[in-house]
Amino acid sequence: MNKYELTLVLPEKFTPAKVKAQKESLEKIVKILKGSITDIKDWGLTPLSYKIKGNSAGIFILYELELESDSVSKLKDKLKTEESIIRYLLIRN
Repeated sequence: MNKYELTLVLPEKFTPAKVKAQKESLEKIVKILKGSITDIKDWGLTPLSYKIKGNSAGIFILYELELESDSVSKLKDKLKTEESIIRYLLIRN
C-alpha cells in the first residue's frame, strides 16, 4: 500500500449536506478499490486565483489515502467523471 494525498475542490454553492454526500461517495469509492482513508481535513471555502467553471471560490477537502498503485488510475478515472468536482490533485507521499 502506498500513501497518497488527494485534494478536492468543490463548488462554492455546495450546501453542507452536498459536501457530506460527496465525502461519503469518495469513501465508498476508496473502499471498493480496497484502499483506506487515514485522515480528512476540511479546509472550507477558499477564494480561487481565477474562476473555474464559473466559481470564484471553492470548498477544499484534503484526504490522506492508502491505495495500491494499480488502483490509482481507477480512482483518477472516477474523479474525472464526477461533475460535482471542480478540480482534484492526487499525489504520492
